Amino acid sequence: MILRKKKLEIVLSKLDTIPSPSLRLEQYTIPPKLAAELLYIAGFIYQDIPNKNVADLGTGSGLLAIGAGLIGANYVVGVDIDSTAIKVARQNAKKLSVDVEWVVADVEAIKGPFDTIIMNPPFGTKRRHMDRVFLLKAMRTARVVYSLHKQTTRRFLRHFIELNRGLVDAIFPMELEIPYVFPFHTRKKYTVNVDLYRILTNHGR
Repeated sequence: MILRKKKLEIVLSKLDTIPSPSLRLEQYTIPPKLAAELLYIAGFIYQDIPNKNVADLGTGSGLLAIGAGLIGANYVVGVDIDSTAIKVARQNAKKLSVDVEWVVADVEAIKGPFDTIIMNPPFGTKRRHMDRVFLLKAMRTARVVYSLHKQTTRRFLRHFIELNRGLVDAIFPMELEIPYVFPFHTRKKYTVNVDLYRILTNHGR
């Protein structure tokens, strides 16, 4: 079963989210629309998912990992340090009969190699530099990396990626909608301007 973008968004919108997200881990579930857009770019425009070995680092409730399976990935691994998140992700995959290997582990423990890594990593606002930790691990583990980051960090991240021997092949500006999930939120929904990076690594050039 290989789904196109709109159908993929609809299917992903029916999946469960993490019941009590952790602020420290910055567990903001990627919206189904944005997940479908990321997967469409990676899977259909660049053909980096169909028949590929794919990992989703910081998978949360599993939307990107499950979506990769739905658009034809050969093998998918979803990784998260939070066992509750992995439990939700496993249940979501079971609902759709999608085969994903779920791993409870720190991102640093992942070995690879993978063809493609897709991820919505922490922005690094609660645990400083966690965005860089995810990026470095991804760039050392896969040929191609798709990663979402705040637009305000674009200049720094370009330099950081190139400094670590990655090539920013493309940047796609997007909007990340964050619903009311934590007590300090004062609005029903927040919109954050983000960039989707397509990064080619040493392994992929």
